[in-house]
Amino acid sequence: MSFIVILLSLALLIVLISYFKVNAFLAFLFVSILAGLGLGIPLGNLPASITQGIGSIMGSLTLIIVLGAMLGKLVAESGAARKIADVMVGAFGTKNIQWGLMITGFIVGIPLFYGIGFVLLVPLIFSVAYQYKLPAVYIGLPMLAALSVTHGFLPPHPSPVALSALFGGELGIILIYGLVIAIPAIIIAGPVFCRSLKGIKTGNVTLFQQKETDDSKPLPGKFNSILTATLPVFLLILVTVIPYCFPGMNETVARIVSFIGDPSIVMLIAVVSATYTLGLKLGRSIKEVMGIYEDAVKDIAMILLIIAGSGIFKQVMEDSGVSGELATSLMQLPVHPLILGWLIAAIIRGCVGSATVAGLTAAGVLIPLVTQSGVNPNLMVLAVGAGSLMFSHVNDAGFWMYKEYFNLSMKDTLRSWSVMEAIVSVVGLGGVLILSFII
Repeated sequence: MSFIVILLSLALLIVLISYFKVNAFLAFLFVSILAGLGLGIPLGNLPASITQGIGSIMGSLTLIIVLGAMLGKLVAESGAARKIADVMVGAFGTKNIQWGLMITGFIVGIPLFYGIGFVLLVPLIFSVAYQYKLPAVYIGLPMLAALSVTHGFLPPHPSPVALSALFGGELGIILIYGLVIAIPAIIIAGPVFCRSLKGIKTGNVTLFQQKETDDSKPLPGKFNSILTATLPVFLLILVTVIPYCFPGMNETVARIVSFIGDPSIVMLIAVVSATYTLGLKLGRSIKEVMGIYEDAVKDIAMILLIIAGSGIFKQVMEDSGVSGELATSLMQLPVHPLILGWLIAAIIRGCVGSATVAGLTAAGVLIPLVTQSGVNPNLMVLAVGAGSLMFSHVNDAGFWMYKEYFNLSMKDTLRSWSVMEAIVSVVGLGGVLILSFII
């Protein structure tokens, strides 16, 4: 009976979000209450489960996601993202322009949320396409593949950060593994796959025009732009590797490294640094920079609420005792836990459209499996992240942004965008499975 309640709850969640267009947070909240009642949680205990569910997940995530949004917004507003793009296009030349745009998407995609990165960089694709008379889809899809991979695989993006907290992973390790998996995924879904798309013709840009930069403010330099945008990555990798390189370090030094290595502290250091390098140093007042940060928080408010909603659903399953039963049943299936995690996330993504919602919904089902099966939680984060990128079609906002911006037919959108996302997802799963045999 418990499993039927869970299946009906997931089905209702999918229907509310995809068909009735109910806000994802409200859908999570409503379905969690119904699931709690169906699973036998006393009515008087449900408010406590809701509060605890929100607190248990948001306590470790809020700072990371909020600071990450602030950094990304400043990178965009300061012109650093555009500077990185100009550097890459100039460095790779016309012959290898795909690779330059792909690397640009990867670097810029680390601090920027997907939607911001898309709107910021797509005009660059068309400017390059018009200047060198190249097919826009052919040169631009590798950049969008890179943006998608960073969104699904790499901290400090909301989904991998939230999944890490839910599964008990380590962000530094997830980042290192994610980078290893991301490189082949981007190459195969980008330059390799796009060889078959040269014949796709696009229309003129009519939507999402890029915001004009303020010419009164100097642009940041090349080194400053790249270093500031990628500082969280370097810090996370550095503090993760140091203990392995110096196992016998002094206890005081170890504590300092541990403190600096906390993801929240890493993001705080990055934001403080960017406040000077991309703000005060370039003539912006502290008030202007703080205004940018305030706008960034407004941009991610709903993302935070969706993550909170997934925490409620997870807590209801735990409080009802169904998590243990579900884990036992899932472990009996003749499917590797990592493949199962990928598959569940992929199915939910196909139903609801949102990669973040798909990953977090799948996590609610998979948490007990991760605990009981002993599967590497860091790899499960990446498996679910890869699955959440699968099946991008008409219920995905990114699908329509791409279609309308590039002015493509439905057929060409499906055979370029949707196939690219599927390749990223499948190659990502393959990379996770290979890593599972190595580590």
